Amino acid sequence: MTDTRSMSLPTMSRSSMFRLARTDLAITLLLIAVAIALPFIVDSRYILGQIVLALFYATIASQWNLLFGFSGIFSLAQMAIFAFGGYATAMICFYFGWNVWAALVPGALGAVLFSLVVGLACLRLTGVYVALLTLAIAQAMYLLIVTDTECFVMVGSVCRQFTGGAVGFARFGDLGTRALLKTHWLVGNYAIISVLFAITMLFTYVIVKSPIGLAFRALKDNPGYAVARGVNRFQAQLLVFGISAFFTGLAGGFYAAHFQAIGPGVLSMSQLMFIIAIVVVGGVGTFWGPLVGTVVLVLADELMRESGEFRTLGLGLIIALSVVLMPKGLVGRFGDLVGWLTRRRAEPGDSKPTDSRIVQSPPPTGK
Repeated sequence: MTDTRSMSLPTMSRSSMFRLARTDLAITLLLIAVAIALPFIVDSRYILGQIVLALFYATIASQWNLLFGFSGIFSLAQMAIFAFGGYATAMICFYFGWNVWAALVPGALGAVLFSLVVGLACLRLTGVYVALLTLAIAQAMYLLIVTDTECFVMVGSVCRQFTGGAVGFARFGDLGTRALLKTHWLVGNYAIISVLFAITMLFTYVIVKSPIGLAFRALKDNPGYAVARGVNRFQAQLLVFGISAFFTGLAGGFYAAHFQAIGPGVLSMSQLMFIIAIVVVGGVGTFWGPLVGTVVLVLADELMRESGEFRTLGLGLIIALSVVLMPKGLVGRFGDLVGWLTRRRAEPGDSKPTDSRIVQSPPPTGK
């Protein structure tokens, strides 16, 4: 990629950029305070466990948002990359006896290599063709796992498949919080996954605000013009695939370690659709959209947990209403509202015009 600073993209004034940065900082500090206070407020293990699961959803959604929302690459292989990171971590621990912490980064790098293969396959494709190819790759991965029935190694008297088959892997290790914190291990895992999410969001923010992020957005908004200005589409596409895959694969490894298990269920279509719905409801191409969408959909899913078959219907209705009434998502709609209020405040007050026809001239002075 070449110089992107000279591209004629919409720019903001320094005051607007400073105001947005100040808002982002305030939101970040508020979220940090809430994250620290949550373990002291929430005394239910179930609720804390659901919050940890929501953090995984938000991490995956933020990276899919980087891929599609900011770069315009409609990939449906995000859960496949997540599963690859989780499976790679579990298999390294299971077959080589590594500690989970030692296996996390190699598992994430394996997910990056897998994503680069996917990216290379999609180099000359755009739009729906990328979606179809990546979905086919994800489904092929799922079928390869569930149809793996050949014995690879004997564990005691049990025959294990190379990929774990339909059962997957379990009891290969954990994050060490169970031995360290005993009954409070879930709080320790919550803290670890919160730090993972914070680092992911921070790195994403830096990428989006950097010249690389400008190149990503240029390729999304006007690819022909971006290429004419010197942006290498192939390099940018592979780069965003790799960046997104590292944190997605790392989240997969932490997911496997947190639950001490990983199976083909993470590749299900319902999981993928839930991640996409999170980004759509929160706001495609907005930084805080994945987090807001996660909070809304996970909370709605929990509130409708006892609704039986109406649970899926309710979630579908929320997504449909969001698409129809708020195409930009909740964060986009809120941004439009704030912009409208700011413009109203900036408008000068209505002053009563002076009509020169009714202005009386001063009385004549006596001679």
